[in-house]
Amino acid sequence: MKVAKFGGSSVASAEQFRKVADIVCSDVERRIIVVSAPGKRYKGDVKITDLLIQLADAAIHDEPYDSVLEAIVKRYEEIARGLELSVSSLISHIADDLQQKIDTYRDAPDRLMDAIKASGEDHNARLMAFYLYSLGLEAHYVSPREAGIFVTDEPGNAQILPESYEKLKDLRKRHGVLVIPGFFGYSLTGHIVTFPRGGSDITGSIVAAGVGADVYENFTDVDSIYCVNPAIVDHPRQLKELTYREMRELSYSGFSVFHDEALEPVYKAGIPVCVKNTNNPAAPGTWIVAERNHNDEPVAGIASDVGFCSINISKYLMNREIGFGRKLLQILEDEGISYEHVPSGIDNMSVILRANQLEGEKEKRILDRIQTELQVDEVHIEHGLALVMVVGEGMERTVGVAAKATAAFAEANINIEMINQGSSEVSMMFGVKEEVVKEAVRALYEAYFSSHIHSL
Repeated sequence: MKVAKFGGSSVASAEQFRKVADIVCSDVERRIIVVSAPGKRYKGDVKITDLLIQLADAAIHDEPYDSVLEAIVKRYEEIARGLELSVSSLISHIADDLQQKIDTYRDAPDRLMDAIKASGEDHNARLMAFYLYSLGLEAHYVSPREAGIFVTDEPGNAQILPESYEKLKDLRKRHGVLVIPGFFGYSLTGHIVTFPRGGSDITGSIVAAGVGADVYENFTDVDSIYCVNPAIVDHPRQLKELTYREMRELSYSGFSVFHDEALEPVYKAGIPVCVKNTNNPAAPGTWIVAERNHNDEPVAGIASDVGFCSINISKYLMNREIGFGRKLLQILEDEGISYEHVPSGIDNMSVILRANQLEGEKEKRILDRIQTELQVDEVHIEHGLALVMVVGEGMERTVGVAAKATAAFAEANINIEMINQGSSEVSMMFGVKEEVVKEAVRALYEAYFSSHIHSL
């Protein structure tokens, strides 16, 4: 049994719907389909999810929303007409359903936003099931509630409840092709709650783990996962295999192929993932597995992300002060701030975090608290940082990986602001200024993928 998830670009138009149908019909093992909301049809287009957010915002602020509601309904109608489907009742249901959600949750903004956002996937799953049925397949729409996807009641940040997996097993007993909307589940009190954005990947992974699928296929718009962002490096190397841990690190560090929470269910269940191209399904794709042979390619990929800052603290004999790190992190916890990395020396410590957490008065308040409560010699915040991650489970057993990176930066005349490597040695992090991050990524690509690294 295969669970196949189709992303927004794969279901953006009637033409894409036909490709999905061909893929589903070509393999009887594809028994469960998870779909996203319609994505962009072309550069500059607007995703349905973004239109739905506009709709919810307008309703929340008591502003006119008829035009955006009409635009949403029209997108589904265009898909239906392009598929030569007579679905006037389904299209009218979309408008009625959106209006009903607005009327129900008008005084609960978080609930309204979740219910409206989730409708993108929900309506698309209904349309997909209807289309597959019209082709002669025994296809059924299955709502997340019916499937058993029960989640915590945190609007916009749902977490799957353990009891869901037992309920999902029952899907194996169902006949035909089951079409499930991604991105949301139901709280135990019956409310629609969405996963973090990109959450259709999470749904697909949860369903694959719950039914004990042999393979979880994630269909997107590229032939494979590349070892580096193709927007930065022209024609980068395609990856045949990655491990779960490597993909997790790369997702966290800026790879947009997978939401970084999406792999956890299939990782725990040991289900292999294959990333494939809806527009070229014959391509082998990239496999994400528990283990791979690292001898030829100890480095799996290079990822980067911007928007970071560093709180830099100095205090003489800091290393002898028991509890210093705990007190520092307690200040951040009090202010509701999460951190990414904490490199340190004997008299200094840096905390790297996403800069958007320090908006308003928060930055000054944190600096004042650190100065006053920890009696430090110096504290300042450095903005405009980018993080570049070199990821690969084979690095630990390979000589010269770090040396290659530092030599590449030196040759490109790029200053390294900081270096950090976790104890697992799956990744190395380099902090550089945002304005040179693309040059840094290109330099590392040349170092690692234009020549071979010799393993022990």
